[in-house]
Amino acid sequence: MNNGLNADTLENIKKLSISERILIVEDIWDSIFSSEQQFPMTEEQKKELDSRLEAYNKNPEEGKSWKEIKNNIQSRL
Repeated sequence: MNNGLNADTLENIKKLSISERILIVEDIWDSIFSSEQQFPMTEEQKKELDSRLEAYNKNPEEGKSWKEIKNNIQSRL
């Protein structure tokens, strides 16, 4: 399988702890998200985001922050 990664790089990543690999994935996602490329959304995705925003605006105290969710996940690792 050729996924574009150098074999040594991939092997080094696999040696990291799960927590460290998750942090790398977060960094990669942040770099993708902050890139100047646009990712088109379908109408269905836009409607879902609008629905979630409306639910949040109706009750902003419901749910958990990303920090709480992230801490919860990391505490299980």
